[in-house]
Amino acid sequence: MKDKVVVITGATSGIGQAAAERLAAMGARIVMVARNAARADAVLTRLREIAPAAAHRVHLGDLSSMAECRRVAAEIAAAEPRIDVLVNNAGAIFGRREVTVDGLERSFATNHMAYFLLTLGLRDRLRAAGRARIVSTASAMHKGYALDFDDLQSEKSYSATAAYGRSKLCNIMFTRELARRWKGDGIIANCLHPGYVATRFGDDSGALISFFNRLGKTFAISPEKGAETIVYLASSAEAAKINGGYFYECKVTTPSRQAEDEAMAEKLWEISARLAGIQG
Repeated sequence: MKDKVVVITGATSGIGQAAAERLAAMGARIVMVARNAARADAVLTRLREIAPAAAHRVHLGDLSSMAECRRVAAEIAAAEPRIDVLVNNAGAIFGRREVTVDGLERSFATNHMAYFLLTLGLRDRLRAAGRARIVSTASAMHKGYALDFDDLQSEKSYSATAAYGRSKLCNIMFTRELARRWKGDGIIANCLHPGYVATRFGDDSGALISFFNRLGKTFAISPEKGAETIVYLASSAEAAKINGGYFYECKVTTPSRQAEDEAMAEKLWEISARLAGIQG
């Protein structure tokens, strides 16, 4: 990873921070996308302690907003001639249904559309790397859920876990369709389930979710352990041989049948592009 440029979202805590620190220790230069300036500065200080010679950077933005995703992608593209690895990792679960400035349900916007927009916005810089990788954090919570294209924004009914699970299903479908569409660009796209990790994730999602989330952390793995598959997909030679895979504990595993539906993945891409107002 020496002198590789790694763009990573959700790196101010949890598995994102652990992955950023590990990749920096391996020689990569880290470009973070963060919402909270104070936490971003703290992680940036830590990265500079780990690898002081690398010009690590932070770009601030709210990835639940499509305009912010476009702006951040444009800023990174302007600053970086090439990107070797893009890690789409930022995500959240919301205890009640919220709508973004774009009229999208916040789980769908933050956990899926941000991946979609940032990735497409950085395509030319990923191409410039010659053999770039895209790593997206999904979750085993996608299992048991299906997409209803007539209700992608959960207007008919809302459940925090269902909205989150469907957004993680979107991550896997997006990865598979991305691998299919961009296979001629020399870009490898894979996604992963990190395991149940003891992080800040879910702490601010409402009383009931926060309570059970904190209770479950007693049995959770460490952020460093949860980040291992991200680091593996970003750096290992073995991972570069697979395109469109879903990984757990650094091994390819099988997602749900719904996640492997190619027609549904293509339709999700087309709807996402239409929502974003771009050519897919």
